[in-house]
Amino acid sequence: MQIETPPTEKRYDRPEGERRGLIIVNTGDGKGKSTAAFGLAMRAFGRTHVHGKLVKIYQFMKVPSARFGEHRSLEQLGLPIEGLGDGFSWKSKDIEHSAQLALDGWAKARDTILGGEHFMVVLDELTYGLIYGWIPLDDVLQTLRNRPKDVHVVITGRRCPQEVIDLADTVTEMTMIKHAFKAGIPAQRGIED
Repeated sequence: MQIETPPTEKRYDRPEGERRGLIIVNTGDGKGKSTAAFGLAMRAFGRTHVHGKLVKIYQFMKVPSARFGEHRSLEQLGLPIEGLGDGFSWKSKDIEHSAQLALDGWAKARDTILGGEHFMVVLDELTYGLIYGWIPLDDVLQTLRNRPKDVHVVITGRRCPQEVIDLADTVTEMTMIKHAFKAGIPAQRGIED
């Protein structure tokens, strides 16, 4: 390990630009994309709900009846989280139905984004609907461009299309360096529900 000297001077100047809604993307093959998005949603909710601003999380691959750890916690806080899908494609009994659920879910999310009542809208695992061709990329791009100026949108999922990355303000790629699953350790409840 390399020991560093703590900085003694500020390493950046404060930006002078206008405050506005951001497009934030968490992508890549590493873990933590959704977890980071939920953390942002919790931060936004804690800051804004007292002032009448809303935060909403849509999960494009989770079923509406999902009861994972994030659902239980966020529901206790009063932060709405809604499953729009029927699980991952390898679990689907009817891929055409899965595609229709994604398209219907996108229509709901699009209306929420364009409605302007929400400070932040999280589109968890949206990228799968895009890369499978279930959700039209052009419609997503147009919605992101035309959203009210103070609406933040957070998008998660692997292999995010380059067009979304190009439009986004902040993009983080999660990279897997090491994962317990690869060593034969199963998912742990409360860590990877």
